[in-house]
Amino acid sequence: MAEQSSDAPSLGLRELSRVRLDELLQEMLDRVGDVMASRERLRALLDAVVGIGTDLDLRSTLQRIVEAACALAGARYGALGVISADRTELANFIIHGIDPATHAKIGDLPHGRGVLGLLITDPRPVRLPDIRKHPNSYGFPPHHPPMHSFLGVPVRTRDQIFGNLYLAEKQGAPEFSEEDEEIVVALAAAAGVAIDNARLYALAQRRERWLAATAEITSVLLGTVRLTEALRLIARRAREVSGAALVLVMLYDEENGRYSIDVADGDDPATAALVGQLIPVDKAAAAAFGQEKYRLVDNLRTITEWPGPVPDAPALAAPLAASDNLQGVLIVTRAPDRPADDEDAVLLSTFAGQAALALERARAQDERRQLAVLEDRERIARDLHDVVIQRLFATGMHLQGAAPHAARPEAVKRINEAVDDLDATIRDIRRSIFELRAPVGPSLRGELHETVEAAATTLGFRPILDTVGPVDSAVPDDIVPELMAVLREALSNIARHAQATTARVTVQVTADKLNLRVEDDGIGADPAAARGGVVNMRERAGDLLGDFTMTPRPGGGTIVTWQVPLAG
Repeated sequence: MAEQSSDAPSLGLRELSRVRLDELLQEMLDRVGDVMASRERLRALLDAVVGIGTDLDLRSTLQRIVEAACALAGARYGALGVISADRTELANFIIHGIDPATHAKIGDLPHGRGVLGLLITDPRPVRLPDIRKHPNSYGFPPHHPPMHSFLGVPVRTRDQIFGNLYLAEKQGAPEFSEEDEEIVVALAAAAGVAIDNARLYALAQRRERWLAATAEITSVLLGTVRLTEALRLIARRAREVSGAALVLVMLYDEENGRYSIDVADGDDPATAALVGQLIPVDKAAAAAFGQEKYRLVDNLRTITEWPGPVPDAPALAAPLAASDNLQGVLIVTRAPDRPADDEDAVLLSTFAGQAALALERARAQDERRQLAVLEDRERIARDLHDVVIQRLFATGMHLQGAAPHAARPEAVKRINEAVDDLDATIRDIRRSIFELRAPVGPSLRGELHETVEAAATTLGFRPILDTVGPVDSAVPDDIVPELMAVLREALSNIARHAQATTARVTVQVTADKLNLRVEDDGIGADPAAARGGVVNMRERAGDLLGDFTMTPRPGGGTIVTWQVPLAG
């Protein structure tokens, strides 16, 4: 028998055929490995797509997109740059892979220049083996980690570019592969859907909050509306819904061409100083603004000379207008990293329109209340004039008629004193009638009382104030500031020079003249030595075609008389 070979059976294959079979088997194994790897990457992509859509919060969604892109492509660093509304730069930048300490050292985030700007001007994928060698590369700022390989992919939402995915530093390979680009492009497509859903959800939430605030303002309209309370509620709700750092409610004074800041609701306590300040405005510009729905302001601080602290930030301005009548403006600031869009502006405009109705109703209710008060005052004044004064006058006449028949001189004296008291009472009642028929709210009579009260601190005593005639209704507006300036100067002179213990101020209005008389019981003054304030009082009278005198008072002291005509 022939000996059998110890080698394994060759199955009839020659040596060359066995080598070829091994190569084919290895190629098959490699392809199976590629298929398995592709299957794993596809599964990872599906998991990432599901993961980025699990939450509808926009910021969380963007962060998960960046993390998923880094995991799928094997990138060490990743970022998602959100493009600004004007499509020229990056408005926001969400990063992954850089720790907070390094992030703080780097400083400002990129604005979309250099290589990062390529995807803004030409939204197509960009894959580079070394970003530093690209002709558009600006280099990296200090403390920035070194980066070489780069992959950039645009993220679309519907027909617009929302932002760009940037990946750097491929791990385990010198550069990103074509497969990496394909899988990131697929992720970007799914990310666009997730971002669109998150934005729609955020918009629905904002609409719900604005509608709730508008409904609250509407409910206020159903009850008694106080103007100040309504303005504060409008500002507070607008700030809560919009997340603004500052909300201003300014009412428009058409007659004087200016805005008055009635409410300032903000984070900074110093904004309270803005309340009550006046902002001049061109009447034509104000009328044009009243016809608009809203206006976007790039920088609130630059639109006018503000009399207090105003943030350097963009803002939305919506007119408070009802029935084509501009009542004011509602201004809401926005954070620089959260630019306002048209949807926010429309929601604010709708809220402002409802707020304008609240103001209109508040003013109507105030007018009705004032009308009711005036009617009540007119009734009381009529009763005092037609009943009380006539009875007092008749009583005085009876007493005067009885005086000649009195037997004793003492009785005659008492009757005459009683008649004098009745005359004084009638004068007081007439003054009260004038006060009752004066307009409700701020008045010249009230301003006179406040000035006299304020002078008591420096004088050491309270001067007596008499007002005679229609002080509130007959004195023209251009004479009021002159009158108050003269009164303050006269009281100041008494406090500084007169050494008086009493003073009396009389303001009398007749059919054609206003007469101010200020007298004191002090040491007197020499009219020839008058200077400073006394000269100013004389000049104020001359400017109004009136007269000024300063004479000694019988018994000691000084009498200052300032008299001007009421017409022209």
